[in-house]
Amino acid sequence: MKKIVVTGGSGKAGRAVIRELIDHNYEVLNVDLVPPREEISPFLKVDLTDLGQTIETLQGAYGVVHLGAIPAPGRQTEGTTFSNNTLSTYNIFSAAVSSGLKRVVWASSETTLGLPFDREKPSYAPIDEQHPLYPESSYALSKVISEEMARQFNRWSGIPFVGLRFSNIMEPHDYARFPSFSEDVLTRKWNLWGYVDARDVAQSCRLGLEADITGAETFIIAATDTTQNQTNSELMAEVYPGVPLREGVGEHETLLSIDKARRLLGYAPKYSWREQA
Repeated sequence: MKKIVVTGGSGKAGRAVIRELIDHNYEVLNVDLVPPREEISPFLKVDLTDLGQTIETLQGAYGVVHLGAIPAPGRQTEGTTFSNNTLSTYNIFSAAVSSGLKRVVWASSETTLGLPFDREKPSYAPIDEQHPLYPESSYALSKVISEEMARQFNRWSGIPFVGLRFSNIMEPHDYARFPSFSEDVLTRKWNLWGYVDARDVAQSCRLGLEADITGAETFIIAATDTTQNQTNSELMAEVYPGVPLREGVGEHETLLSIDKARRLLGYAPKYSWREQA
């Protein structure tokens, strides 16, 4: 069994990732500051801003899935969010290299792309990994810096680094409120009406460990569809009238392109609110 350390394993994404990895015959260690609701794998309380603790945690592991961070803007002060997320990610990357891990998978964010698209409008839709980065918070800035760190640690070590720009993560109980989103298209315009199921997040993390990746790559990870009943042409015409909508996009197809993740990771989202609400 390959041992995988999952940081932030007690959180929404972390719980799903641990289950996915155990179901695929990995040995998993959950590393977090908060104990899990249900202990389905061994748990270790670790402060990832401490490099010594971080190095010790990764000993003997094949890879790490780094989800441990302040999970969104506005949870803490801007400075606290930036320092915590940047330092903890640096420590994970540094410890992974010094400990000889074979793969680093980590949570970047859709916020790197300019969310909530108030100051900068999307350049086009669907947005893909070639879109300019417009971090609008210290949280988003920490993720942009972490993507650059990943490129440098990969260059120095040759270890593959897989950054996953997760859309707004949802669990099955969240889908009951999705129909109400169509009452006002502005409610979810802040991320181009995107979302992703936690179980598909888990799939993407496992694929990040397994896919034939050699460099430092980033991938948008979203569901196949939007949160809305309105068509994409209706949404874009009403909210972003000057933003080009690329030809061939389905009526409700995600406006956060997952083509690269499909192509290089083999990512195939299984869950949609339309089937489970």
